[in-house]
Amino acid sequence: MLSLLGGIIIFLVGIVFLAIWSLISAFAGAANADQVPGWVGVSMTATTVGLIGVVTGLLVIVSGVMMYVQPKQHVIWGVLALVFSIVSILGFGGLFLGLLLGVVGGILGIVFKPAQPMAAPMPQQWQAPPQ
Repeated sequence: MLSLLGGIIIFLVGIVFLAIWSLISAFAGAANADQVPGWVGVSMTATTVGLIGVVTGLLVIVSGVMMYVQPKQHVIWGVLALVFSIVSILGFGGLFLGLLLGVVGGILGIVFKPAQPMAAPMPQQWQAPPQ
């Protein structure tokens, strides 16, 4: 659940970042900002950061859901949640709260020990007599 929550935060921060920069780029484009040196590079960098946040957020969400749906493969999905949470640093990691939740959820997914099913009690006639 922590990975899922962290992935949602990373995803939402990435979308907000994309929305803010698209608005800034639209207003700057209306003001002929393409003639300002370096503006295009800043705009492309901000868009890339937002896209990294959206993509890594989605991948952490998928990893968190798959850890819940397929608990027998918890190590694989925990490692993927951990890796994509760390990669989300490039997209500000959900203001680092999503990064922290995703990393903790990934680590917990890796070290998770599924409960062993209890053995059925032996029928009375098969038990050894008391001595």
